[in-house]
Amino acid sequence: MIAIEGVDAVTDADFDNEVLKAGLPVLVEFTADWCGPCRQLAPVLSDVAGEQAGRLKVVQLDVDSNPEVTARYGVLAMPTLMVFRAGEPVKSMVGARPKRKLLQELEEVV
Repeated sequence: MIAIEGVDAVTDADFDNEVLKAGLPVLVEFTADWCGPCRQLAPVLSDVAGEQAGRLKVVQLDVDSNPEVTARYGVLAMPTLMVFRAGEPVKSMVGARPKRKLLQELEEVV
C-alpha cells in the first residue's frame, strides 16, 4: 500500500473502531499496491487530509490484506472512496479525481 502523508492505514481488525466509531466523518480509500490510479490519488488525499483536519478523517485500507471489510462493502474497483458518517456509508466514489472535484463531492456529506 502506498503510504500517504497525513493518512492512516486501517485494517479488518481496527476498521470498526477507527471508522465506524469515529467522531468525525471518515473518508476511506480502498486501495492496492498494484493500482496506478491509487498512486495518482495519493497527493490529493494527503492535501485533503491536511486541509480538512478536524472536519474529516482520511484513512486507507489495502484490499489485498483486508478482504473482510472489502467484501462487506462490495468494493470491486480501485480506488474506491467511501465516506462514513455515524457508522454508515453515506457516499461512494470510484476512480481517481482531481482535488477540486473531490472537495466538491465531499461538501455534501462533510
